[in-house]
Parts: sequence; C-alpha cells; structure tokens
Amino acid sequence: MSDIPGEIMPHGVVFDMDGTLLDTEGLASRAWPIAARAIGVEFDVSLIGSMVGRNSRDCSVLISDRHGVQFPVDALMTAMRSAFEELMAREGVAVMPGAVELLEWLAAARVPMAVATSTRRERAEVKLGEAGLLRHFHGVTGGDEVARGKPAPDIYRLAAQRLGVEPARCLAVEDSEPGYDAAVAAGMPVVFVPDQAEPSARLLAARPRIFATLADVHRWLASLPRGAWT
Repeated sequence: MSDIPGEIMPHGVVFDMDGTLLDTEGLASRAWPIAARAIGVEFDVSLIGSMVGRNSRDCSVLISDRHGVQFPVDALMTAMRSAFEELMAREGVAVMPGAVELLEWLAAARVPMAVATSTRRERAEVKLGEAGLLRHFHGVTGGDEVARGKPAPDIYRLAAQRLGVEPARCLAVEDSEPGYDAAVAAGMPVVFVPDQAEPSARLLAARPRIFATLADVHRWLASLPRGAWT
C-alpha cells in the first residue's frame, strides 16, 4: 500500500495538474471529437479514457495503434490542441473544489509544493497562472522534459529533485492511474482523487488511499502530526 510512513506530514507535495488541480479533463474529452470532425476523420472516443494522464507522445502512439499508421495522428493532435484552447478560452480555467484552500494551507504550513504534469511545461505554467495557482509552486515539471511519460517514474523523480526533497518524503496527489503508477514507481506515497473515471479493479487491489475531493485531502493532512518522515 502506498501509504505515508508513520502518518506524518510530508516534507513536500507534488501535484498532478489536469483533473487534479484544474478541472480540464472534461474539456479534453469534448475536444477530441471536435478535432476529429474538424479534419474529417473517424475517431474512437473509447481511447479518451486511456489517454488521461499521458503525454502527447504516448497519446499519439495509442491513437496510431488503434487507427493504423496511415491515420493523420499529427493533424488530429494539432486540431485537438486548438479545440481545447478554444473551449478553455470560452469557458475559462476552472479550479478543482478544495484546491485553493489546500494550497494556501500547505503554503502557510511551509510545505514546499511542485507540479508534475504530462502537459508541456510552458503551457502548464500558463494554465496555472491563469487559474491563479502558479504562485504556490516551487517548480513545474512538464511532460516535455522527461524521456518517458507517466506511468514511468521519470517526471516524479525530476519534480522531487527540483523540489529538493527525497521522493519517499514527498506526497503525490493524482487523479489518473498512469499518474498513480508513476508516483509509486518513483517511490512516493500517493493519494488518489478520481476525476473522470472510478478506480479500476487493478488499482483498488493495490489498496490506494482514495479521497473524493481535495478538501478531503486537506482535512486528512491537517489531522496528521508534524515531524520528519522515517
């Protein structure tokens, strides 16, 4: 079980972004079929769930594997980004319930925070800035900065390194199974806050610590004693 050693406050917290801090996964789900229509292709929307939490390179591979090497993957990815940006510009960047309060509480407690997201770093910083959250973080690590995306551990290891905290003394906060697997592989305890999909039987078998919202994560962390993890 990826629980916290001794149930003590972490030395650092590393957050996923989309679906964890920002309510953007629903926009992404709507953007894929819009993009497919824009370039005139059929797209298997059942792929969308498997792409959550993954970087653009891995999403491209999943699409190519499903639709074949002749499928215009690059054109679809470009159209998807355009459709997503249009939706976000029209509807705004929504913050997940409890996110602001949790980040402010951690900042007051002097717990350093970072973001490990499959989104490109530059774009992630813009989104977090537009949502008013960027100021809370000591660093943002993007999917374009690592050789392997989630579920590989690379992004969480790099985020912890930049934070200056050992992975085992960090807490990861995730909404996707690839992200959960990445944090565990990096040696981080994880809390799982589902967004678009319920945890799979495979994930439940790992006995993760699951919370309904970030407000629940906040209440749990606030109940923990302060001190060094051992």
